[in-house]
Amino acid sequence: MSEPVKMLMEVGRVLAAKRLVEAGRVVAVKEVKEVKEVKEVKEVKEDQDGRRSARITLEHGKLYLHSLLRQPMPAHAHTLQESEVVGMLNPSCTLAFLDLGWAGSTRGRVTIDLTSHTRLARQFVLLCTGEQGHTYRNTKLLRVGNKGKPGECVKGGDYESNDGKGGAPLPSDLKGQYRRSDKAGAVWGLDKPGGPRSAQFGITIRDRKDGRQWPRVFGNVVSGMDVVRAAVHHRDITQVTVVDCGVVLTL
Repeated sequence: MSEPVKMLMEVGRVLAAKRLVEAGRVVAVKEVKEVKEVKEVKEVKEDQDGRRSARITLEHGKLYLHSLLRQPMPAHAHTLQESEVVGMLNPSCTLAFLDLGWAGSTRGRVTIDLTSHTRLARQFVLLCTGEQGHTYRNTKLLRVGNKGKPGECVKGGDYESNDGKGGAPLPSDLKGQYRRSDKAGAVWGLDKPGGPRSAQFGITIRDRKDGRQWPRVFGNVVSGMDVVRAAVHHRDITQVTVVDCGVVLTL
């Protein structure tokens, strides 16, 4: 087979895959297994809730992996193992996203460039993909700090109780070296690593002017700050929810 023919076949496969993704027929799946001991014999059994799946979408030339959910599979779906799809993440530049909505509609996407070597960033990825069962999807934004003033910020991420009292850490150890920032767009851990609200996060909306900096910074908003600002101006911040979340895959 000649090289031009091989190239044409490869282009055909790429175009076919693109059409499948655009049609919503490519999903990542994660089997949920549990081990039960019955009459001293261990057997592996699929969890009663079945397997979870995550949408893969193509938007503006980028592939997005959405949060894992227990949901019906699309007809004639092409499935990929979620662990293999996550392996496509660029270890040096991990991008996560939060889709914010209020008043019954999705208002926009916030994309965050994570400092991928930090443990808080890794936890953020876990909660955006739902790999361990918990996810930021359907969580509320909780409150606004310094509203209308320098250092204005919004806080969220309580995947447990959704009222600001929960958000336990997923990894057992979140300690490490974190940078500080007083700039708008910084994303930082709300609680000390390992604290009872370690999964909660803050997003700075206005630069601080008091000479202090937010600690535990693990990312920066690279697009969608207009969405965050619009959310803060909503009359009740707790009516703003993360309607979807996930990560950007490497093409």
